[in-house]
Amino acid sequence: MRRMIDLGSGPVLKVVLRLSIPTMLAQLVNVLYSIVDRMYIGAGVGDLALAGVGVCGPIVTFMASFATLVGMGGSPNVAMRMGEGKDDEARHILWNGFVMLLALSVVLTTVFLLGRTQLLMWFGASSETFSYANTYLTIYTAGTFFALMAGGMNSFLICQGFSGLGMLTVMLGAVLNIVLDPVFIFVFDMGVAGAALASVISQAASCVWVLCALRSKNVRVRLQPSGFSWKAVGKIARFGFSPFLIIALDSVLFIALNAVLQRYGGPGEGDILVTCATIVQSYYLIISMPMSGLTSGCQPVVSYNYGAGNIPRIKQAIKTVVGLDLIFCAVVLVGTHLFSIYFVRLFTQSAEIAARTVQYNKIFTCMILPLAVQYALVDETTAVGYVRLSCFCSMFRKALFLIMVMALPAVLGTAESVFWAEPIVDLVAAVVTTTLFLRLVPQHLARRENQLRKIPS
Repeated sequence: MRRMIDLGSGPVLKVVLRLSIPTMLAQLVNVLYSIVDRMYIGAGVGDLALAGVGVCGPIVTFMASFATLVGMGGSPNVAMRMGEGKDDEARHILWNGFVMLLALSVVLTTVFLLGRTQLLMWFGASSETFSYANTYLTIYTAGTFFALMAGGMNSFLICQGFSGLGMLTVMLGAVLNIVLDPVFIFVFDMGVAGAALASVISQAASCVWVLCALRSKNVRVRLQPSGFSWKAVGKIARFGFSPFLIIALDSVLFIALNAVLQRYGGPGEGDILVTCATIVQSYYLIISMPMSGLTSGCQPVVSYNYGAGNIPRIKQAIKTVVGLDLIFCAVVLVGTHLFSIYFVRLFTQSAEIAARTVQYNKIFTCMILPLAVQYALVDETTAVGYVRLSCFCSMFRKALFLIMVMALPAVLGTAESVFWAEPIVDLVAAVVTTTLFLRLVPQHLARRENQLRKIPS
């Protein structure tokens, strides 16, 4: 077992980097699950198949958001209890997180297998793309248990300082997926079904890895039966609700975007626009998932020191992760304008689709610097337990995006205008979130300091 990182001492930048960079890289590798599938499908099966899998993409992400609900909701609680020296309570929260993931996997598998046909037609599939979407979603949904356990339980490993093991959890599955995709798609000629099967097998491997790691005697808080408690479930759900909303509603909004493109684009053009949007969304994941890894990697530092009452260290950690996010997004922004065409050509051989997608991609990502601030402040607000504020900021951004997606094509009369929704929302939401954070979070931290002064040592 690798050496655990001390969350309560040492240079903040070094500790944040040791946690955030492996988590960021893990999330970047995790993006390859969907992107590699789409690359092989676009190159080996065709643009219609790519559009079909693109319709499934937000649905798959929505299912995975429940792993975020438990993982990002439970891990700050575990870190806080560790900071307070209450390992038994931390172990109790970990076990209840495991039970929640088990129950959620059963419910989600049942709902999506039974309702997939109607859902796919509602969410942007056409008569031309439905068969591809249906095949992919059916097989992928059957492996929901592995996806939820691998994603959700990994956060409980990282929050104990084992970011390297957390990175290996994701890399194991992603590398296996990269290897299996061409085998199933081309060698066995399974097409879309092969891509879905490769993902399920890969997630099963990650699931086994992380559960074995959490059962090891070398982790401070082990996964072992500790009794079911609605109180523990409530704590996990309360902390996890905001990051859950970020991912779940992103998925819902991408579904709405696909549906609007199909509606306003009409026959033929609608499928082309959904294909373009699928590639744009894939690129957006390369930005948002690693950025989420950076901010979530910093959360154990913030939560641990919130439990320990080290407020200066919390403030320093938040400043550090905002700076890291901005640097990352600045690099990506330059790369977007220089290299978008090379990314797009990995998915399609059509010159028309490639040219249009590059244009849409530059529009969609032009405000990622404000987005960097939004992501960091919302996640670290959750880490200090100010869930109401982080939830409001998340909900505001999602509601505004939905309004823009519906309003822009209706007002401007063109489906392509939908791609402007993201940059408008990124800018406005970042301003609102930053204003509220600077006004309210220092007061929240001051209340924590006062609370600790009243507790006898």
